[in-house]
Amino acid sequence: MPKKNKKKWSQDVTEHSNAMDLKDGVFKSRSPKKIADSLQHSAEESHRRKSSPFQSAMSMLNFYINRAGGQLSKSRRATLEKAKDELRKDFGREPKH
Repeated sequence: MPKKNKKKWSQDVTEHSNAMDLKDGVFKSRSPKKIADSLQHSAEESHRRKSSPFQSAMSMLNFYINRAGGQLSKSRRATLEKAKDELRKDFGREPKH
C-alpha cells in the first residue's frame, strides 16, 4: 500500500487559502515589515475575501501563529508578533504595544 502524503490541513489552508493568494515563503521572512507588506498586498489584491483587507491579512497571520504553536522558536514568534504591529501601521491603525 503506498504511503499517503501526511500534509496537515493547516498547511493546506496557508498554501491554498480561498480568501487570499499568499506569496511563497511569506511567513519565512526574517523581516516583520516584509511579512506585513506581503500580507497587505495579498489582502488588497484579493477579490475573494469576505472581510476587509486588514481583517483578512491579520486573520491569516494569526492563523499561522496559532497553528504553528509550540513549533515556533521565541525569535520566530517575536518576528511574527512584530509583523502584526507593522500590519497595523500599514493599514493606518495604532500598534497594540
